[in-house]
Amino acid sequence: MLGAFVFGTPDPPALADFHQALLGWEEVEREPQWVRLRDSERERPGLSFQLEADHSPPVWPQLPGTQQMQAHLDIQVDDLDGETERARALGATVEEHQPQEGVRVLVAGEG
Repeated sequence: MLGAFVFGTPDPPALADFHQALLGWEEVEREPQWVRLRDSERERPGLSFQLEADHSPPVWPQLPGTQQMQAHLDIQVDDLDGETERARALGATVEEHQPQEGVRVLVAGEG
């Protein structure tokens, strides 16, 4: 069983707050260097955020010599345009490059 997906970030509380608002998940644990969220209907898998003070954000689309994306979340929605706007209101940024129809690449807001 997958226990959790953990994101490294320079600001765990801010990134956790963004994902909590986006997904509607509940906070299970919060410290300055670690925050854990979970779906209210199940304990696992969770979504955690840990401090990485020297974090280098990835570049999209990937370019030689830049930090590559190592992971991302695919979030399924019924209203792509509406949920894209909701994510933007929460602080997400819509990337200029979109790889295909029917998806949106966004960078999570961190505060």
